[in-house]
Formats: sequence, structure tokens, C-alpha cells
Amino acid sequence: MSTHRPAPALEDQPIPMRVKLAAAWTSVMFLYAYVDILNFFTPGVVGDILDGKVFTFDLSQTFSTAALTLMSVPIFMVLLSITLPARAARITNLVVAALYVLPTVFNVAGESWLYFFGLGVVLELILLAVIVRYAWTWPRTAASATTAASSARGAVRAQQQA
Repeated sequence: MSTHRPAPALEDQPIPMRVKLAAAWTSVMFLYAYVDILNFFTPGVVGDILDGKVFTFDLSQTFSTAALTLMSVPIFMVLLSITLPARAARITNLVVAALYVLPTVFNVAGESWLYFFGLGVVLELILLAVIVRYAWTWPRTAASATTAASSARGAVRAQQQA
């Protein structure tokens, strides 16, 4: 006869802020891509593309380069969130996420499928808000005892030399 023992609780490991930000930017990119892919199933979209139009824009090398540039920034934010020094990563995430609100909202302008595009925009805005919140609340570390002692010694030396 066996006795049922409850399974031990799973360890809830803290997630580093850099990983949270990279994951959020990755989610933004998946959402952008998925909305664009599903948009191909909207009646008339493929026909317009074949006729050289996207929304009101002519398909051209300039349009494609601008679109690539616009979307490469969030792609690079995945990498930059992990690799930049903490202060630079925090500021960059705050600025880029805030700036990307405008092109995100623009994506719903003039669309006939408002539920679809509206949902996409709302979800993208939620992710951008999460990025801003993560970056804004980036944990700070207290100055270590060795850093404080080193600073104090430097101040004493400066006073002695003066």
C-alpha cells in the first residue's frame, strides 16, 4: 500500500530584468509578424500588393526599406536589452518603447477590419507598456561596502592633496 505524497513545490526562480525585456521585445516581434501574416487573408490585400499598393503607399524599394528599418529596431531591442550596460539598456528601452506607440497606433488607421487590427494594436500597446514598466522599475543595487570604502579613500586623498 502506498501513501500519496504531495509533489514538492516548483522553485520559482527570479527572472533577470534583461531577460524579461528581451522576451517582451520578442513577443512584440511575433505579434507584429503574426498580424501582418494574417492580414494577407483579408479580402483584397493580396490583390492590392500585386497591384503595387500597401494601404495608401506604393510598393517600392523606399517603402520596403522604410518598413525594414521600422521593424529592425524592435528586432535589435531583443539583443540590446541583453547586451547594453544596465543604464543604457534601461534608457533605450524606455525611449524606444515610448516612440513605438505612434507607429503601432498608426497601423489601425484606415483599416476595414477594426476588430482584428484593433486587437492587434491593443496587444502591441500592452506589450510596449510592459516594456516601459519593466525598464522604469529596473532594480537598483545598493553601493557595496567595497565601493563605498573606495570612494571614501578617494575623497580623503583628494582632501590631503588640496
